[in-house]
Amino acid sequence: MNNVLFISDLDNTLIGNDQALEKLNHILNEHREKFGTKIVYATGRSLFLYQKLTQEQSLLLPDALIASVGTEVYLDIENEKMDPDWANFLSQYWQRDKILEITHQFSELTPQPESEQGAFKISFYLAQPKAEAIIKQLESRFKQTKLDVKMIYSGSKNLDILPKPADKGLAVQFLQTKWEMSDANTIVCGDSGNDIALFNTGKPRGILVGNAQTELREWYQNNRTHYRYLATQNYAQGIIEGLHHFQFI
Repeated sequence: MNNVLFISDLDNTLIGNDQALEKLNHILNEHREKFGTKIVYATGRSLFLYQKLTQEQSLLLPDALIASVGTEVYLDIENEKMDPDWANFLSQYWQRDKILEITHQFSELTPQPESEQGAFKISFYLAQPKAEAIIKQLESRFKQTKLDVKMIYSGSKNLDILPKPADKGLAVQFLQTKWEMSDANTIVCGDSGNDIALFNTGKPRGILVGNAQTELREWYQNNRTHYRYLATQNYAQGIIEGLHHFQFI
């Protein structure tokens, strides 16, 4: 596990089993001290909800935070400073007002709380029965108006609209470049649809925890490869299982 970039989603991936999380924290902290391992959280949560979570869970202070489904990168988390290079890159592809003109026409879309609306993310609740049809209609409207956006549907209820080049996986590549880390020394962990980009961008070692949601499991079955591993155990214990599988520990 020498010089490793460790990236994990939070809810239902790193978090869910307190005893296993404590054990994993010990492993990660020890390797960070010995080998300079970088620890990154990649979450759909906003910075606000991430900070709330740190008051409820025993989390290591990460070296970076990828928040709001990859639209925000923080290297200076304590001072709440978004990385300016990432923000400048995404701003070239973002037309919030034009996107909202279209989404306002769909009554099925319920805006999420203001805390979950990011500088480069618009988030809605969308019920599962109508989700597929609504997303197809949105795709058509965005294409007609030449809006280059990405839509991520996860948890059977959350629809995030982002700039085309924004997601967790591309944010990871941004950090890999900044820190000069390769895919072979990068490990990513997740449980839901918004984590697919983590596994599908480049060829990092990927751990899907045993409690992975249906949309991620289906994607994994259609995209099986030696550098992705579906754990039998859940949450942080599944991550530990995966780290053993890839011989990082």
